[in-house]
Amino acid sequence: MPLSRREFTRQSAFTGAGIALTGTVGALATAPGALAAEDHAGETAPETARDGQGHGHGHEHGPGYGPLLPDPEGILALPAGFSYRILTHSGVTKLESGEFTPAKHDGTATFEGPRGVTLLVNNHELKGPRANHEFPVPLAEGLVYDPAAAGGCTVVEVQRDGRTAEWVGIAGTSQNCAGGRTPWGTWLTCEETADRAGENGMTKDHGYVFEVDPSDRRANRHPMPIKAFGRYEHEAVVIDTKRGHAYLTEDSAAPNGLFYRWVPPVGFQHGRGRLRHIPENAGLLQAPKCYDAGGRFVDDLSRATKTGTVYGVDWVDVPDRDARTVPVRKQFADTEVTRARKLEGMWWADGGAYIVSSYARDESPGLPHDGQVWFYDPRRRTLTLKVLLGVNADPSKDGAYDGPDNITVSPYGGLIIAEDGEGIQHLIGATERGRTYPIARNELNLGTEEEPEYSEFAGVVFSPDGRTLYASIQTPGIMLAITGPWRRSRG
Repeated sequence: MPLSRREFTRQSAFTGAGIALTGTVGALATAPGALAAEDHAGETAPETARDGQGHGHGHEHGPGYGPLLPDPEGILALPAGFSYRILTHSGVTKLESGEFTPAKHDGTATFEGPRGVTLLVNNHELKGPRANHEFPVPLAEGLVYDPAAAGGCTVVEVQRDGRTAEWVGIAGTSQNCAGGRTPWGTWLTCEETADRAGENGMTKDHGYVFEVDPSDRRANRHPMPIKAFGRYEHEAVVIDTKRGHAYLTEDSAAPNGLFYRWVPPVGFQHGRGRLRHIPENAGLLQAPKCYDAGGRFVDDLSRATKTGTVYGVDWVDVPDRDARTVPVRKQFADTEVTRARKLEGMWWADGGAYIVSSYARDESPGLPHDGQVWFYDPRRRTLTLKVLLGVNADPSKDGAYDGPDNITVSPYGGLIIAEDGEGIQHLIGATERGRTYPIARNELNLGTEEEPEYSEFAGVVFSPDGRTLYASIQTPGIMLAITGPWRRSRG
């Protein structure tokens, strides 16, 4: 049953502030150029900095773990007491089959394996023909969707003693960007392309979601797209653990992309491998139509100008989810749905979905920004703006953040955000009370000393036991395991 505009307006007027802002993250801010609902600086408890041995340095500081220290190896700057280890490196490390680790690491999830093993499924965002890439995902027998495509996923096994192994989970897919972990222990990998057979060298249609099982290699044989989720430039997906709905983001423009909901058919039960066998028209694929507390339609999420903004959400059915003649996002007039620029990573926590819009500029009708994180509450059917980053005036200077992409909710509180902006790239932490801090900085310069260039971070996720933070430098493709004195944030 949709939440009517009248009901939402009445509810907002009754509560005064709309909907109570609760959950793991709260209203977040960053500096410089951030827009926040309130200043939480005075609420932060003093902390004592500690080194890797747990000895206090005797000075107080804000949230986080202190300043980032330059890396002599020129890869990753971290706070004192933290360290990293390289697990996979494209063109350097090798798969079990003998081929090199594929390039362009992206979305990642972790899974608990047997006897203390950690399993990671790692996307490789390789678009177009295999000949265009030096290190494509190998065409492992039985695991190939389209032999012309370069992308796919690998599975990385990390033993308790640190030994690693890597093998192909799926091959022959294209531009595997983000995705999402399922409650039943598999990975949904998303193609951020809508190439059809015969386009860009492809022999099959692309723009789908595929399921990869890290624990059962046989389950990955003969890959089949989940066509019920639609064919478009997919970014990420999460599953509502209570209702079984899937939420999906689209990274596209002209017009801006959409945030989708898939409602399963009556009686459908989720489980390993069940999505690949449902009919392509199963359930409903829907797009959002948002309105503010006054009942006014909101055409684009860039209209929000401050954190704490709450929109009511109705859902509109997609006419042709396989986009046989018209791309899905173009099947709606701008007056029918609510769009957003570069809808990126998602994470399911606190009973809802955290959703990233990476930036907005001239292609969006509202306020220019360098990043938003929204929280969709399926019970209240509302979107609440949790993070709003102002435009970063000088991305070449350290200390400013822009372009959030992959995100995860930390077991120590707050969010961890992978930066995919201009200039310097960071892993960013954000506390529950709204303070932000750097966790890592990419020091691998792909450019020159005069014109440095740094790749984005991707695939940020904690190990099942919460002791290790995994993240990747997308280019050339390096997966890192970060350890240190993690603690509950006091911010």
